[in-house]
Amino acid sequence: MRLWSLHPRYLDRQGLAACWREGLLAQAVLGRPGAGYGRHPQLERFRAHPDPSDALSFYLSAIADEADARGYSFARAKITAYPGTAQHIPVTRGQLEYEWRHLRAKLERRSPAAAARWAELLEPEPHPLFIAVDGQIATWERPAAALAPRRA
Repeated sequence: MRLWSLHPRYLDRQGLAACWREGLLAQAVLGRPGAGYGRHPQLERFRAHPDPSDALSFYLSAIADEADARGYSFARAKITAYPGTAQHIPVTRGQLEYEWRHLRAKLERRSPAAAARWAELLEPEPHPLFIAVDGQIATWERPAAALAPRRA
């Protein structure tokens, strides 16, 4: 499961669709911590939110907004709660940096044009649900060796 902390504008078509599907999966299991992906580490930040359902609805709505902007049609009716104005969830700049390297590697393999579009971008924006704060990679992340944070 990959619920990107990055703004959905950076995702290619495949990434946007996958994020939508995985967000819907997260929505289905969020209230059932013992079921399937219910214990997935990426859900920790949603569970810690004062209103996890609202936060995930807001997350999915931003994904659907990006799909709309590209002329795709994601079924908003699948979002189970009405997305209000969810309280922001902090995401560390170290996490954003890690995810950016991870996404760039994916884009270079499957969507070279998208990779080229973002080649000069050094500091991507977070998804609208998240607010960037100082810090290292998230404790719930399981970094791949090739993408692990650089040590000084």
